[in-house]
Amino acid sequence: MAAQQETDQQVGTAIVLDDEGFVVDTEDCEARELAHRERGTAHPITVVGNPVLHTECADITEFDDELARLVDDMFASQRAAEGVGLAANQIGVSRKVFVYDCPDDDGVRHVGVICNPVLEELAPEKRNLDDSNEGCLSVPTAYAPLARPDYAVVRGQDLQGNPVKVRGTGYFARCLQHETDHLYGYLYIDRLSKRDRKDALRQMAEGTPRYEVVPNA
Repeated sequence: MAAQQETDQQVGTAIVLDDEGFVVDTEDCEARELAHRERGTAHPITVVGNPVLHTECADITEFDDELARLVDDMFASQRAAEGVGLAANQIGVSRKVFVYDCPDDDGVRHVGVICNPVLEELAPEKRNLDDSNEGCLSVPTAYAPLARPDYAVVRGQDLQGNPVKVRGTGYFARCLQHETDHLYGYLYIDRLSKRDRKDALRQMAEGTPRYEVVPNA
């Protein structure tokens, strides 16, 4: 995949885009993720039932040091919980930003952050559904098949407020859709049938999380 660099003169950072204007999030993944994680502090994960997970988050309007610190903490929390994506409300912060460190179906690693994400509507010919199992750090130990398009495009902003767009296929496409849902107050179990949702909650009740969670009052 050919890439070109465009420099944002306002903030002095380089944004790497491919020929179609999508962010290249597959380069220097280890170094970028590590830099965020080493600056951050891991927080426990909020779980289904906590009100912060069930309401739409606030838009990001200030692209400042506070946001940067939040993102560092999110990367640290994601790694501690061994996740592939994490929305801010999963550590109790109701702001529209998510991070990801996720492979696609070809095993290619993608690392990035998106503020104020909006999923693009797909043309019918691009809506090929994949009904693989899905899980969530906020519904620990539970999994259920959920049909989602195997291709996704998310538009939003980077940490400096620059407009960006990210695309994914397969497992990474599922991640982009899943994390965007979080920021609008939806968990994946909300998209299941009543029977499958009940089964997922049963799995959660019977399981033991492998990471620290915030108990619901």
